[in-house]
Amino acid sequence: MKTSSLVGHTAELYDLIMHEGRPADSIIDRFFRSHKYLGSNDRRFIAEHVYGMIRYRSRNENALREALREAPVAVIAPAEKHRTLLLCAAAMAAWHGEHPGRLITEYGEESETGALLAYVLPRLREALAAPFTGDTSAPHLRLAWEYSFTEWMTEKLVRRFGVEDAERLCKSLNDNAPITLRVNTVKTTVDACIAELQKEGIAVERTKFSPFGLTLAKRTNVFSLEAFRNGFFEMQDEGSQLLGLLVDPKPTSKVVDACAGGGGKTLALAALMKNRGSIYALDINNYRLEGLRKRIKRSGVDTVRLRAVPGDQAPEDLIGSADNVLVDAPCTGIGTIRRNPGMKWSVTPQMIAELSAKQSAILARYAQCVKVNGRLVYATCTMFEEENEQVVEGFLKNHPEFQLMKPSEILIRYGLDSLGNDSYFQLLPHVHGTDGFFAAVMKRIR
Repeated sequence: MKTSSLVGHTAELYDLIMHEGRPADSIIDRFFRSHKYLGSNDRRFIAEHVYGMIRYRSRNENALREALREAPVAVIAPAEKHRTLLLCAAAMAAWHGEHPGRLITEYGEESETGALLAYVLPRLREALAAPFTGDTSAPHLRLAWEYSFTEWMTEKLVRRFGVEDAERLCKSLNDNAPITLRVNTVKTTVDACIAELQKEGIAVERTKFSPFGLTLAKRTNVFSLEAFRNGFFEMQDEGSQLLGLLVDPKPTSKVVDACAGGGGKTLALAALMKNRGSIYALDINNYRLEGLRKRIKRSGVDTVRLRAVPGDQAPEDLIGSADNVLVDAPCTGIGTIRRNPGMKWSVTPQMIAELSAKQSAILARYAQCVKVNGRLVYATCTMFEEENEQVVEGFLKNHPEFQLMKPSEILIRYGLDSLGNDSYFQLLPHVHGTDGFFAAVMKRIR
């Protein structure tokens, strides 16, 4: 497909993502299903450039404004008309090694689009290559400019991690996330799953931390594989797999997954329990549980009980009865920006405050389900203290019947105690290569 056509598709998809406000990965998947004529190289080009446009949205927009700052009136109107195309050209010029000059040839310099590109592209390249000229005494401003984040977010990250680690974190959040699988040990073994994938021409390697994880050597549509249809694996980030290890259920345990959502952790817990015991997968959204129902059938698990619950109380029949309760609370999700870069622009400080209050209420609600000597795990995929440590500290202050456990005490049996030497469990993309996750493990002592 010609570059101009690929750019046209990219611009169309970008506008869809910006308009709908939903996670980019789901919109991209739907777009490709409705454009079946696109080949694998076409899809790769479009996906890479769309993600580049989203990840570096503010940097590209600033560069485009600078490129048009002294533009004649005759350029302004077509520039506004073709604004998304110009942002795509910015992504091509700066981060993907493409030479957007070929677009001028394909459109023709005599055309409105070709003439516009001929004017804008040299100025766009110059603007993108320009160094940061802002306040150097405020390092978060440089990070926001260079890595295309909101200034309030980089300020929080610098305050939390320091300048050097915050910069490494911002850089890693702009990388592509690996495609990671969790082998379903209810149906197969890790070695047997690797062999099945190899038969289908899929190269994988074991994950660094999760004993059940595999990482694909290159991106592919795993849902089309026979091994997937047979229920041999699920897509799940390595960090998410490790959260199940912290819950540490026994095969005979009664487990409550309080915010089950799509059910990735529910199925991981069922595998850890060797398809024995019982798991109550709860969620306030019944449609999410319907999706989990299909995954349960494919996985061969028969110990999960699905239940839609009200948003203001724990089920009475579960109070004081569970050996293990997992509260994977709704959060800002900034630990998953690699997969959903639009979160850079959708998350606000007000949202953090609102979610923190919601998380505290959910944690207190489902803590009631834990029996004496049972375990409560609070988890998020964010890195903000307001959603993590502060929620847990507030909970422990009001619930002296719970005490904090060291994650290393649980993870040592997997040889992963180095991941949990502090009071809390924290995974970071730039350190561990996983999505960003936080967890606190608590035991009910009376």
